[in-house]
Amino acid sequence: MTPATPSSSSTGLIALDWGTTSLRAYRFNADGRVADKRALPWGIMNLPPAEEGTDAAADTPDAGFRRALQAACGDWLRDFPITPLIAAGMVGSKQGWREAPYLDVPLAVSEVGNTMTVVDTGFGVPLHIVPGLLQRSALPNVMRGEETQVAGILDQLQVDDLLIGLPGTHSKWVHVRGKRIEHFDTFMTGEMYAVLSNHTILGRTMQRAAADTTDAEDNAAFARGALVAKSADGRAGMLSNIFSSRTLGLTGELSPRAQAHYLSGLLIGHEIAALLATTDGIRQQRIALIGDDALCERYRQALALYDLTNIEIAAAATEHGLWKLAAHAGLVSPSPRTSRK
Repeated sequence: MTPATPSSSSTGLIALDWGTTSLRAYRFNADGRVADKRALPWGIMNLPPAEEGTDAAADTPDAGFRRALQAACGDWLRDFPITPLIAAGMVGSKQGWREAPYLDVPLAVSEVGNTMTVVDTGFGVPLHIVPGLLQRSALPNVMRGEETQVAGILDQLQVDDLLIGLPGTHSKWVHVRGKRIEHFDTFMTGEMYAVLSNHTILGRTMQRAAADTTDAEDNAAFARGALVAKSADGRAGMLSNIFSSRTLGLTGELSPRAQAHYLSGLLIGHEIAALLATTDGIRQQRIALIGDDALCERYRQALALYDLTNIEIAAAATEHGLWKLAAHAGLVSPSPRTSRK
Protein backbone atom coordinates (compact mmCIF):
# COMPACT_ATOMS: atom_id res chain seq x y z
CA MET A 1 0.00 0.00 0.00
CA THR A 2 1.30 3.47 -0.88
CA PRO A 3 1.72 5.76 2.17
CA ALA A 4 -0.61 8.73 2.30
CA THR A 5 0.92 12.03 1.24
CA PRO A 6 0.40 14.96 3.62
CA SER A 7 -1.81 17.70 2.24
CA SER A 8 -2.01 21.36 3.20
CA SER A 9 -5.74 20.96 3.89
CA SER A 10 -4.94 18.85 6.98
CA THR A 11 -3.00 21.68 8.63
CA GLY A 12 -4.46 25.09 9.37
CA LEU A 13 -1.59 26.91 11.10
CA ILE A 14 2.03 26.55 12.16
CA ALA A 15 2.72 28.63 15.26
CA LEU A 16 5.80 29.44 17.33
CA ASP A 17 6.19 30.50 20.93
CA TRP A 18 9.70 31.93 20.54
CA GLY A 19 11.28 33.24 23.70
CA THR A 20 14.71 34.18 25.02
CA THR A 21 15.88 30.67 25.87
CA SER A 22 13.46 28.30 24.16
CA LEU A 23 11.38 27.73 21.04
CA ARG A 24 8.10 25.82 21.02
CA ALA A 25 6.41 24.92 17.75
CA TYR A 26 2.78 23.89 17.23
CA ARG A 27 1.07 22.44 14.17
CA PHE A 28 -2.69 22.99 14.23
CA ASN A 29 -5.35 21.11 12.32
CA ALA A 30 -7.78 23.18 10.28
CA ASP A 31 -10.25 23.10 13.20
CA GLY A 32 -7.75 24.80 15.53
CA ARG A 33 -6.63 21.73 17.49
CA VAL A 34 -2.95 20.96 18.07
CA ALA A 35 -1.89 18.00 15.91
CA ASP A 36 1.81 18.09 16.83
CA LYS A 37 4.18 20.11 18.99
CA ARG A 38 7.90 20.35 19.67
CA ALA A 39 10.24 22.09 22.11
CA LEU A 40 13.79 23.12 21.25
CA PRO A 41 16.51 25.10 23.08
CA TRP A 42 16.85 27.64 20.23
CA GLY A 43 15.68 30.82 21.94
CA ILE A 44 16.68 34.14 20.42
CA MET A 45 19.82 34.33 22.58
CA ASN A 46 20.92 30.79 21.72
CA LEU A 47 20.41 30.23 17.99
CA PRO A 48 21.88 27.14 16.30
CA PRO A 49 25.40 27.72 14.94
CA ALA A 50 26.37 27.50 11.29
CA GLU A 51 27.62 24.17 10.05
CA GLU A 52 31.31 23.52 10.46
CA GLY A 53 33.26 24.85 7.51
CA THR A 54 30.83 27.70 6.80
CA ASP A 55 32.38 31.14 6.34
CA ALA A 56 31.64 32.87 9.67
CA ALA A 57 31.91 36.32 8.09
CA ALA A 58 29.11 35.43 5.67
CA ASP A 59 26.79 34.24 8.43
CA THR A 60 24.05 36.84 9.05
CA PRO A 61 21.69 37.21 12.03
CA ASP A 62 18.83 36.17 9.74
CA ALA A 63 20.67 32.93 9.00
CA GLY A 64 20.64 31.90 12.66
CA PHE A 65 16.89 32.46 12.91
CA ARG A 66 16.33 30.53 9.69
CA ARG A 67 18.34 27.60 11.05
CA ALA A 68 16.21 27.59 14.20
CA LEU A 69 13.02 27.74 12.14
CA GLN A 70 14.27 24.87 9.98
CA ALA A 71 15.01 22.79 13.07
CA ALA A 72 11.62 23.53 14.64
CA CYS A 73 9.31 23.03 11.69
CA GLY A 74 11.21 22.72 8.40
CA ASP A 75 9.49 19.42 7.63
CA TRP A 76 6.05 20.92 8.34
CA LEU A 77 6.80 23.83 6.01
CA ARG A 78 7.82 21.33 3.35
CA ASP A 79 4.83 19.03 3.80
CA PHE A 80 2.27 21.84 4.21
CA PRO A 81 3.72 24.62 2.00
CA ILE A 82 0.79 27.04 1.96
CA THR A 83 0.09 26.97 5.69
CA PRO A 84 0.27 30.38 7.45
CA LEU A 85 3.07 30.87 9.98
CA ILE A 86 2.82 32.97 13.15
CA ALA A 87 5.16 33.64 16.10
CA ALA A 88 4.86 35.38 19.45
CA GLY A 89 7.38 36.31 22.13
CA MET A 90 10.88 37.74 22.18
CA VAL A 91 11.37 36.92 18.50
CA GLY A 92 9.65 40.29 17.97
CA SER A 93 11.95 42.24 20.33
CA LYS A 94 14.91 44.45 19.40
CA GLN A 95 17.11 41.38 19.85
CA GLY A 96 14.77 39.15 17.84
CA TRP A 97 14.41 38.37 14.15
CA ARG A 98 12.50 41.59 13.51
CA GLU A 99 11.21 44.15 15.97
CA ALA A 100 7.42 44.12 16.09
CA PRO A 101 6.47 47.60 17.38
CA TYR A 102 4.55 47.78 20.65
CA LEU A 103 0.84 48.53 20.69
CA ASP A 104 -0.40 50.97 23.32
CA VAL A 105 -2.61 49.81 26.20
CA PRO A 106 -5.55 50.05 26.76
CA LEU A 107 -6.79 48.18 23.70
CA ALA A 108 -9.16 45.37 22.80
CA VAL A 109 -7.61 41.90 22.80
CA SER A 110 -8.96 41.43 19.26
CA GLU A 111 -6.81 44.36 18.08
CA VAL A 112 -3.53 42.63 19.01
CA GLY A 113 -3.69 40.46 15.91
CA ASN A 114 -4.48 43.33 13.57
CA THR A 115 -0.89 44.60 13.33
CA MET A 116 1.63 41.89 12.57
CA THR A 117 5.24 42.36 11.48
CA VAL A 118 5.92 40.22 8.42
CA VAL A 119 9.32 38.58 7.82
CA ASP A 120 10.57 36.80 4.71
CA THR A 121 11.67 33.43 6.07
CA GLY A 122 13.31 32.18 2.88
CA PHE A 123 11.08 29.09 3.03
CA GLY A 124 8.39 30.37 0.69
CA VAL A 125 6.01 31.40 3.49
CA PRO A 126 6.19 34.66 5.49
CA LEU A 127 6.39 34.72 9.27
CA HIS A 128 3.80 36.95 11.02
CA ILE A 129 5.14 38.23 14.37
CA VAL A 130 2.71 39.28 17.11
CA PRO A 131 3.39 42.75 18.58
CA GLY A 132 4.13 43.35 22.24
CA LEU A 133 2.17 45.76 24.44
CA LEU A 134 3.29 49.07 25.94
CA GLN A 135 1.67 50.87 28.86
CA ARG A 136 2.76 54.51 28.81
CA SER A 137 3.06 56.27 32.17
CA ALA A 138 5.67 57.86 34.41
CA LEU A 139 6.88 54.29 34.95
CA PRO A 140 6.18 52.51 31.62
CA ASN A 141 5.46 48.80 31.40
CA VAL A 142 5.89 46.32 28.55
CA MET A 143 5.11 42.71 27.71
CA ARG A 144 5.96 40.30 24.90
CA GLY A 145 4.38 36.88 24.72
CA GLU A 146 1.98 37.34 27.63
CA GLU A 147 -0.52 39.14 25.35
CA THR A 148 -0.88 35.85 23.46
CA GLN A 149 -1.60 33.95 26.67
CA VAL A 150 -4.19 36.58 27.63
CA ALA A 151 -5.95 36.12 24.28
CA GLY A 152 -5.85 32.37 24.81
CA ILE A 153 -7.30 32.34 28.31
CA LEU A 154 -10.15 34.68 27.38
CA ASP A 155 -11.01 32.37 24.48
CA GLN A 156 -10.65 29.28 26.62
CA LEU A 157 -12.79 30.51 29.52
CA GLN A 158 -15.21 32.53 27.36
CA VAL A 159 -15.16 35.53 29.72
CA ASP A 160 -15.02 39.31 29.23
CA ASP A 161 -13.66 40.44 32.61
CA LEU A 162 -10.76 38.79 34.38
CA LEU A 163 -7.63 39.45 36.44
CA ILE A 164 -4.91 37.29 34.91
CA GLY A 165 -1.77 36.36 36.82
CA LEU A 166 1.26 35.05 34.94
CA PRO A 167 3.82 33.95 37.57
CA GLY A 168 7.40 33.58 36.44
CA THR A 169 10.74 35.34 36.21
CA HIS A 170 8.90 38.62 35.63
CA SER A 171 5.38 38.04 36.92
CA LYS A 172 2.58 39.91 35.18
CA TRP A 173 -0.89 40.84 36.42
CA VAL A 174 -3.22 41.84 33.59
CA HIS A 175 -6.56 43.56 34.11
CA VAL A 176 -9.10 42.75 31.39
CA ARG A 177 -12.51 44.45 31.26
CA GLY A 178 -14.94 44.02 28.40
CA LYS A 179 -12.28 41.98 26.57
CA ARG A 180 -10.00 45.03 26.70
CA ILE A 181 -6.56 44.97 28.30
CA GLU A 182 -6.87 48.02 30.55
CA HIS A 183 -3.73 47.83 32.67
CA PHE A 184 -0.94 45.49 33.70
CA ASP A 185 1.78 45.33 36.35
CA THR A 186 5.16 43.58 36.37
CA PHE A 187 6.88 42.13 39.44
CA MET A 188 10.44 40.78 39.14
CA THR A 189 9.65 38.20 41.81
CA GLY A 190 11.16 35.14 40.14
CA GLU A 191 14.35 36.90 39.13
CA MET A 192 14.69 38.48 42.56
CA TYR A 193 14.40 35.05 44.19
CA ALA A 194 17.09 33.64 41.89
CA VAL A 195 19.46 36.54 42.53
CA LEU A 196 18.97 36.55 46.30
CA SER A 197 19.36 32.81 46.72
CA ASN A 198 22.30 32.44 44.32
CA HIS A 199 24.29 35.68 44.60
CA THR A 200 23.80 37.11 48.11
CA ILE A 201 24.65 36.09 51.65
CA LEU A 202 21.08 34.81 52.05
CA GLY A 203 21.96 31.80 49.94
CA ARG A 204 24.97 30.81 52.08
CA THR A 205 22.79 29.04 54.65
CA MET A 206 20.05 28.02 52.23
CA GLN A 207 19.34 24.69 50.55
CA ARG A 208 17.23 25.18 47.45
CA ALA A 209 14.64 22.55 46.55
CA ALA A 210 12.22 22.12 43.68
CA ALA A 211 8.80 23.66 44.25
CA ASP A 212 7.07 20.40 43.31
CA THR A 213 8.83 18.35 46.04
CA THR A 214 7.47 20.12 49.10
CA ASP A 215 6.58 18.58 52.45
CA ALA A 216 4.68 19.91 55.47
CA GLU A 217 7.71 21.83 56.81
CA ASP A 218 8.28 23.46 53.40
CA ASN A 219 4.63 24.48 53.10
CA ALA A 220 4.62 25.92 56.62
CA ALA A 221 7.78 27.93 55.86
CA PHE A 222 6.29 29.19 52.60
CA ALA A 223 3.07 30.28 54.35
CA ARG A 224 5.07 31.97 57.13
CA GLY A 225 6.98 33.97 54.54
CA ALA A 226 3.89 34.81 52.51
CA LEU A 227 2.17 36.30 55.57
CA VAL A 228 5.03 38.68 56.48
CA ALA A 229 3.74 41.45 54.18
CA LYS A 230 0.36 41.17 55.94
CA SER A 231 1.90 41.58 59.40
CA ALA A 232 3.11 44.62 61.33
CA ASP A 233 6.67 43.67 60.39
CA GLY A 234 5.69 43.91 56.73
CA ARG A 235 5.43 47.68 57.03
CA ALA A 236 9.24 47.81 57.09
CA GLY A 237 9.14 46.79 53.43
CA MET A 238 10.54 43.93 51.40
CA LEU A 239 14.15 45.18 51.47
CA SER A 240 14.15 44.89 55.24
CA ASN A 241 12.04 41.74 55.49
CA ILE A 242 14.16 39.59 53.18
CA PHE A 243 17.03 39.56 55.67
CA SER A 244 14.84 37.53 58.02
CA SER A 245 15.33 34.50 55.77
CA ARG A 246 18.91 34.47 57.09
CA THR A 247 18.27 35.44 60.71
CA LEU A 248 15.52 32.85 61.19
CA GLY A 249 18.05 30.28 60.04
CA LEU A 250 20.72 31.58 62.40
CA THR A 251 18.32 31.36 65.36
CA GLY A 252 17.35 27.80 64.43
CA GLU A 253 13.74 28.58 63.50
CA LEU A 254 14.15 27.61 59.83
CA SER A 255 16.13 24.71 58.39
CA PRO A 256 18.32 25.39 55.32
CA ARG A 257 15.67 23.95 53.03
CA ALA A 258 12.84 25.79 54.80
CA GLN A 259 14.71 29.09 54.35
CA ALA A 260 14.37 28.79 50.58
CA HIS A 261 10.62 28.21 50.80
CA TYR A 262 10.27 31.02 53.33
CA LEU A 263 12.04 33.47 51.00
CA SER A 264 9.86 32.38 48.08
CA GLY A 265 6.74 32.95 50.17
CA LEU A 266 7.97 36.31 51.44
CA LEU A 267 8.57 37.64 47.93
CA ILE A 268 5.27 36.34 46.57
CA GLY A 269 3.43 37.70 49.62
CA HIS A 270 4.84 41.17 49.03
CA GLU A 271 3.79 40.90 45.38
CA ILE A 272 0.20 40.07 46.38
CA ALA A 273 0.13 42.79 49.04
CA ALA A 274 1.22 45.37 46.46
CA LEU A 275 -1.46 44.13 44.08
CA LEU A 276 -4.11 44.46 46.79
CA ALA A 277 -2.93 47.97 47.64
CA THR A 278 -3.17 49.18 44.04
CA THR A 279 -6.21 47.31 42.68
CA ASP A 280 -9.80 48.30 43.48
CA GLY A 281 -12.36 45.53 43.85
CA ILE A 282 -9.85 42.72 43.54
CA ARG A 283 -11.69 40.55 46.08
CA GLN A 284 -14.74 40.44 43.81
CA GLN A 285 -12.78 39.63 40.66
CA ARG A 286 -12.41 36.29 38.99
CA ILE A 287 -8.70 35.41 38.84
CA ALA A 288 -6.95 33.05 36.45
CA LEU A 289 -3.33 31.91 36.76
CA ILE A 290 -1.26 30.85 33.74
CA GLY A 291 2.17 29.22 33.86
CA ASP A 292 4.12 26.37 35.42
CA ASP A 293 1.70 24.16 37.36
CA ALA A 294 3.77 23.97 40.55
CA LEU A 295 4.41 27.73 40.60
CA CYS A 296 0.74 28.53 39.92
CA GLU A 297 -0.23 26.26 42.81
CA ARG A 298 2.17 28.17 45.07
CA TYR A 299 0.54 31.45 44.02
CA ARG A 300 -2.90 29.97 44.62
CA GLN A 301 -1.85 29.03 48.16
CA ALA A 302 -0.45 32.51 48.82
CA LEU A 303 -3.51 34.26 47.38
CA ALA A 304 -5.74 32.20 49.68
CA LEU A 305 -3.77 33.50 52.68
CA TYR A 306 -4.87 36.98 51.57
CA ASP A 307 -8.50 35.83 51.27
CA LEU A 308 -8.44 35.67 47.48
CA THR A 309 -10.07 32.34 46.60
CA ASN A 310 -11.99 32.87 43.34
CA ILE A 311 -9.05 31.43 41.40
CA GLU A 312 -8.52 28.90 38.65
CA ILE A 313 -5.34 27.61 37.05
CA ALA A 314 -5.55 27.60 33.26
CA ALA A 315 -3.76 25.28 30.84
CA ALA A 316 -2.66 25.56 27.19
CA ALA A 317 -3.21 29.33 27.10
CA THR A 318 -0.34 29.93 24.67
CA GLU A 319 -1.60 27.55 22.00
CA HIS A 320 -5.16 28.84 22.36
CA GLY A 321 -3.84 32.39 22.01
CA LEU A 322 -1.68 31.72 18.95
CA TRP A 323 -4.69 30.33 17.09
CA LYS A 324 -6.96 33.15 18.28
CA LEU A 325 -4.57 35.91 17.22
CA ALA A 326 -4.05 34.21 13.86
CA ALA A 327 -7.83 34.31 13.43
CA HIS A 328 -7.92 38.01 14.38
CA ALA A 329 -5.22 38.62 11.75
CA GLY A 330 -7.22 36.81 9.08
CA LEU A 331 -4.61 34.07 8.71
CA VAL A 332 -7.11 31.35 9.65
CA SER A 333 -10.87 31.12 9.91
CA PRO A 334 -12.30 31.06 13.43
CA SER A 335 -12.82 27.40 14.26
CA PRO A 336 -16.10 25.92 15.53
CA ARG A 337 -14.33 24.05 18.31
CA THR A 338 -15.87 24.25 21.73
CA SER A 339 -14.09 25.93 24.62
CA ARG A 340 -12.11 23.52 26.81
CA LYS A 341 -11.81 24.27 30.49
